Amino acid sequence: MNVYWDGRHAGELLRVAAQSMTSWQLATGMAAALVGGLILGWMVRTAISALACSLTWQPARPWLLGGVATLSASFMAYVPDVRDTRWFFSLPLTPTIVNQSQLLARVWLPERGETALGPSPDFEGSLSALESPLGRADVLVIFAESYGAVTFDQPELHKALGPSRMALAQAIAFSGRQVVSARVTAPTFGGSSWLSHATLLSGVDTADHANHSLLLASQRPTLVSHFARHGYRTVGWMPGIKRPWPEGAFYGFDRLADDAGMGYHGPDFGYWRIPDQAAMALLHKQELVVDPLEPNRQPRLVVFPTTTTHAPFHPIAPLVDWHRLTQSDGGYRSADALAALAAPLAAHRPAPNYLDSMHYQYGWMASYLEEQAPRPLVWVIVGDHQPPALVTGAGASWDVPVHVIADDPGLMRRLLASGFAPGFGLPAASLGPMEQLTTLLLKVFDGEALDGVEADPSVADWAPPDQTSEPSTPGT
Repeated sequence: MNVYWDGRHAGELLRVAAQSMTSWQLATGMAAALVGGLILGWMVRTAISALACSLTWQPARPWLLGGVATLSASFMAYVPDVRDTRWFFSLPLTPTIVNQSQLLARVWLPERGETALGPSPDFEGSLSALESPLGRADVLVIFAESYGAVTFDQPELHKALGPSRMALAQAIAFSGRQVVSARVTAPTFGGSSWLSHATLLSGVDTADHANHSLLLASQRPTLVSHFARHGYRTVGWMPGIKRPWPEGAFYGFDRLADDAGMGYHGPDFGYWRIPDQAAMALLHKQELVVDPLEPNRQPRLVVFPTTTTHAPFHPIAPLVDWHRLTQSDGGYRSADALAALAAPLAAHRPAPNYLDSMHYQYGWMASYLEEQAPRPLVWVIVGDHQPPALVTGAGASWDVPVHVIADDPGLMRRLLASGFAPGFGLPAASLGPMEQLTTLLLKVFDGEALDGVEADPSVADWAPPDQTSEPSTPGT
């Protein structure tokens, strides 16, 4: 918990709680926080009074000196990253002051900030590998919220999601496309999705919140600017943004559609009020429909962070007919929202709700590919981070899945040669940190030859893999 970086979201967290908890639960939580604050204040006051009283002691107290010596010895026995014996001491303030001073120096001295961020990948290549007889492919980058490698690595989750994953694999095959998969290591765990977004779009490690702030204040190139330079219309489709986001100007989207800007008129489904299927339907209608009367249509690069699989994984809208979702009433009936809100919320054991949200995600993706997806289209699905530890348990890795879905066998071969595996079989080893995925995609989308790109010419003959097999061993 970082008071500065995380405290700014306290108000929004209270809104999420207000729409996800019953009134008595919310009232009990607020009362507990108030009582806890009062108790803490009393403890601090008592401690200060005891210290003030001790200043008046006259006779020596050997037992007190012995206690101080023992505590001091325990502090001196501390070895960073090996043995932590600072049990009775608050953390020292000096390192915090030093870190903040370094951050200010990076902000005030741009050359130091550039050094802290490290080099950007090479954005000088072409996008010729996205060319096809039908024209240049639209590219849809979906940041799947809370989609972690735990869904493959934990046997219980893997088995529970098997049928939905198999249905998605069959929908991909039915639509004449293929899928390849890999895993990468996200820069964050259980939250702070924007760090993963920035890392993948820029190819720069932003695991440090300070580096993320430095990046948004820089002139660094991104996938957005790279695609725009090659004639793409760039769209940020972000239903999770509910407030002004001036920092988003860094990316330079031709269109940045937030919660209020994408034209949803249906009922609210909790705090994240726009279901992912509805957001996708609106995106399709407004940006992805291919008009035969528009011969010079610009191809699209769309960045779409989903929200339905965001904690607390509730409420979950039903899957409905795609054509209904673009109607003036939003496609949902009020009874749909009431039924979703009435579903039980397991705040302390969220795994069932998480599984329901993942079934929903696989479901709308499969339906879209079968019924709506235009051609040519390249889907890049990236988990932004693992779900919270209440779902993953202790010791989970920071790995997330990456799936690329396309109908171009040549593009698939290039991805296979770069470390991806066919189908939804997630490899055991990670490709590396997420910023390396940016470099890899740039090379794959470039038209130049890759070593070993012809290693598997039979990509077009794939069959959907058995999704009920044992999960892979998680990468380290």
